[in-house]
Amino acid sequence: MRVSVQQEAFDLGAVSAEFAGGHKDMGAIVTFTGIVRDLPDDPLQAMEIEHYPGMTEAALRGMAEHAMTRFSLGDALVIHRYGTLVPGEMIMMVATAARHRKDAFEAAEFLMDYLKSRAPFWKREITANGSEWVASKDEDENALSRW
Repeated sequence: MRVSVQQEAFDLGAVSAEFAGGHKDMGAIVTFTGIVRDLPDDPLQAMEIEHYPGMTEAALRGMAEHAMTRFSLGDALVIHRYGTLVPGEMIMMVATAARHRKDAFEAAEFLMDYLKSRAPFWKREITANGSEWVASKDEDENALSRW
């Protein structure tokens, strides 16, 4: 299991290949990559992501350890970036490996739902008209409630 909170970009292909390698006893690997998306009405210039070093990594590690047990995973990976990102940049990645696809898919969804609603990151959207902190959304909270 690996958790990384990092400022630098990651190579999706290289990280995916490295994660998949050596899992001969796993029948499924699921990956998901989140991208900074533009805003429809007021083009996004950048998104600033802040976190508390140490606290954030510990929270993500605890969540990944919970997923490992709950979904009988053979391995898990969580990467989340911080700093200033622009539309189109990769912001996060989740990868799960399990003996069966159902566990791999459900664990990946669980991790993504957690990252979206509970991970200790603070995001601010910057547009030509100013900046605004991103508030939690009801649909993200509802998604987490199914777990």
